[in-house]
Amino acid sequence: MADAHHEEHDDHGNTLSAWFLTLSWIIAWTVAAVAIIFGGDLVTWTVIALIASIALAVVAGVMKKIGLGRKEPRPIPPTREQWEADRKAGAAGGK
Repeated sequence: MADAHHEEHDDHGNTLSAWFLTLSWIIAWTVAAVAIIFGGDLVTWTVIALIASIALAVVAGVMKKIGLGRKEPRPIPPTREQWEADRKAGAAGGK
């Protein structure tokens, strides 16, 4: 069932700007964590990572604006009633 649901919907969050933001935040916070572990000041490296995160989010936003982000609006999930009706229709059609 999970496979059928996955086939019906594309992963609209899989964009260059989203991947850039995810990976850059992982790198920024990993660098800060390693610096803290090796004796860096907790507050200093946390502030550095926060500022880097904000700057990288701005860059990802610019990437999205120039066309490297989501091209369509996020899909609206069906209501519970719509989902149940679709499920019943699928089950009835399969018999």
